Amino acid sequence: MMNFPIFFFLPSVFLLWLSAQIGASLRKRRALKEDEREDFGVVQAATLTLLALIIGFSFSMAITRYDLRKNYEEAEANAIGTEYVRTGLLSAADAAVMRAQLRKYLDLRILFYRTRSEGDLRQINVDTAQLQTEMWSAVQTPALAQPTPVMALVVAGMNDVLNSQGYTQAAWWNRIPIAAWGLLVATAICCNVLVGYGARSFGARAGLLLVLPLVVSIAFLLIADIDSPRGGLIHVAPQNLASLSQSLPK
Repeated sequence: MMNFPIFFFLPSVFLLWLSAQIGASLRKRRALKEDEREDFGVVQAATLTLLALIIGFSFSMAITRYDLRKNYEEAEANAIGTEYVRTGLLSAADAAVMRAQLRKYLDLRILFYRTRSEGDLRQINVDTAQLQTEMWSAVQTPALAQPTPVMALVVAGMNDVLNSQGYTQAAWWNRIPIAAWGLLVATAICCNVLVGYGARSFGARAGLLLVLPLVVSIAFLLIADIDSPRGGLIHVAPQNLASLSQSLPK
């Protein structure tokens, strides 16, 4: 569900609204006494503050992961572009082969960022792994035949290309833990129960029971959207990779 934030938003609105309704039902069974209301207000304010802090921390976690994915996209573009230039140190035949492979690899990396289909993604990963093996073999053969410091630059550049893809994949797998989401949802439920229980009048209760679940659910939606690499509306666009693809000679 976290991969499709909009499907997380609708159930969260209903769940939090239902929690507030449960709190209101509890109030009908046992209303707060005046001497209890002050203590209840302290508990309610502390719980709402805790919810705000957890939402803030979760939002910060999602933004950090989003920025990390953007940084690795830039790193991939720099690694591929640098290796493309270093292939000029090879013989004309080897350089032509490696440059063709790097252009094909660049297209695959752009597709990795743009695709939303799990089936297409699996095929892209298979093609990427196969092409990585071919590129390493293409640079390994001339390096073994001519082990010079110049060839070491080409090998190191190819190593950076392969490593950058691994770092990117790890960053896309790095999501907000399910335990953190569980704590966030549980705290939000408690807050809505307390708000429903503590409302003094029907008019005030009706407004809070409508507004608070909606606002909290919107916060959940934004956090889940930023944290989801492929779902939702906020994505890491491969702008550096696409710019590099346009700058390379066809």
